[in-house]
Amino acid sequence: MDKQYIVSLFGKSSFDTGCPEVQIAILTSKIDSLSKLHFNNHKKDKHSYRGLLNLINKRKKLLNYLKSIHMARYVQITQKLKIRR
Repeated sequence: MDKQYIVSLFGKSSFDTGCPEVQIAILTSKIDSLSKLHFNNHKKDKHSYRGLLNLINKRKKLLNYLKSIHMARYVQITQKLKIRR
């Protein structure tokens, strides 16, 4: 997905890239594109797999942070992005 489109969907304004919801949505789109497109063609690419694990861990940390500060926003973003936790 386009980064500006994601920011407009999840951010408070069109320039709000710092809030956790936007960062989680951007990481989710990167994770989806890597896992669905890249790894179907390049099954033995272990270097990119390590990068994918780093993205997943970063998203997990952001989700834990959002869960600790505001539970309603956490539930809303997980439902919108269809992330199971």
